[in-house]
Amino acid sequence: MTMKKQDEKKKSFMRNIFTRRERNGRETIKRSFDSPEAQSSPTLENLIFTSTGSPMTFHQDVQTFSVFVATWNVGGKSPHRDLNLDQILHTDQSDIYVLGFQEIVPLNAGNVLVVEDNEPAAKWLALINQSLNKPSDVAARGSKPTVSLGGSLFFSKPSLKKFSEIFRTESGRKLKSCNCTYELERKQSKDFCFLCQQSHISKDYSPLEEDDEASLTMDPELSIPSTTNQMKYSLIASKQMVGIFLTVWVRTELVQYVGHLRISCISRGIMGCLGNKGCISVSMTFHRTSFCFICSHLASGEKEGDEHRRNTDVMEILKNTQFPKICKSSRVPEKILDHNRVIWLGDLNYRIALSYSEAKKLLEEDAWDALLNKDQLQIERQVGVFKGWKEGKIYFAPTYKYSYNSDIYAGETKNSRKNRRTPAWCDRILWHGNGIRQLSYVRRESQFSDHRPVCATFLVDVDVVSAGLRKGLSSSRLKFEIEEFLPQTRNYYH
Repeated sequence: MTMKKQDEKKKSFMRNIFTRRERNGRETIKRSFDSPEAQSSPTLENLIFTSTGSPMTFHQDVQTFSVFVATWNVGGKSPHRDLNLDQILHTDQSDIYVLGFQEIVPLNAGNVLVVEDNEPAAKWLALINQSLNKPSDVAARGSKPTVSLGGSLFFSKPSLKKFSEIFRTESGRKLKSCNCTYELERKQSKDFCFLCQQSHISKDYSPLEEDDEASLTMDPELSIPSTTNQMKYSLIASKQMVGIFLTVWVRTELVQYVGHLRISCISRGIMGCLGNKGCISVSMTFHRTSFCFICSHLASGEKEGDEHRRNTDVMEILKNTQFPKICKSSRVPEKILDHNRVIWLGDLNYRIALSYSEAKKLLEEDAWDALLNKDQLQIERQVGVFKGWKEGKIYFAPTYKYSYNSDIYAGETKNSRKNRRTPAWCDRILWHGNGIRQLSYVRRESQFSDHRPVCATFLVDVDVVSAGLRKGLSSSRLKFEIEEFLPQTRNYYH
């Protein structure tokens, strides 16, 4: 063997040795940080270094936020420009608005089987934005605002996708991305914890398509403020399934704390698989608390036994709703009842188990308790449907069915007799989980539809992580404290 070949072989041999040692060293260090001892250390978990080397601690407390929820079956009618939602939304500066609609399009074969018409949904978005993001001086005067988007764009063949982009957050951040505790700590400290140096997004997760209405990237050039000030509320989720339409709006300064956004749809219509009935569910985390909002339109009918079809819809929705797993390091809920706070809204279609004449007589006597005793939803809950769910006390008249452009129930006049239905509380809002307190549960008055909108306000407890510098602890002293908790590792280079 020549001298040259011997030198090359020797170099190759030495390179392999040191490469192996270096790799093993890195693996040992990684294992030591991932060891149970390191992970169980409260000191290591709560200490973050800022860019100046100052120690920072994180602790969790509970804050209260307000949530406004509304549901409205609009009877297949597209909104007109002059429809004012202020009286329905009562924009009292809630932190989160959850607004659900049913029958935003007629439930005909064309909309159910062929092409979904999303033009009415775009118009509803424009009207909601007009109400939530009106100029503060207009809100103070109580006058009708001049519409920047609801006017010029309202009847210019509005696109749901385009309007969704306009009303969403300006940050361009994907709200469906991971914002686990360690990622939040990294952001707040403007540095990183040495225990959290790797990405915690699942490699198996693929973002939603660009044209999917649940994809929440905002083009900054499309950010159109309602006034010279920026929007007070940003749209974080909007989804349509035939006639069901669910939107979630969050106060703009709070959007940064929303994450893990996912959407799931369950079809329960014709043959149990079409979208004329069913639900849209939105899952998200807000700070460190998980939320789920369900907007549903359940099986219709007031014949005896139709309530069992609605019960089946409820059970199938709870059983089959599955949110995709997008975070591999956090236990983000994948089922509805796994969430900390759940709110279910919609046209649940439960009727009053009385004849039209019997119900009308009790209505005329304002005998609410007698009517509620025959309410199918209350009856079915007593035998296990919606077990564990809560509903506020009802102090308002049945919300269905009215004659159009009238405050008279359908069937009370000769002309409306063919559309007669026994008045019922079809439109409901329920909740599940602790840390939710209902402040109000009311119906609003609008003759736009044969249903009256129903609204509720809640106070919800949210787990919040806050940061602060630990007082009286120098960086040099902290260094020695940290070293006491570090696992001992073998050094290959000494």
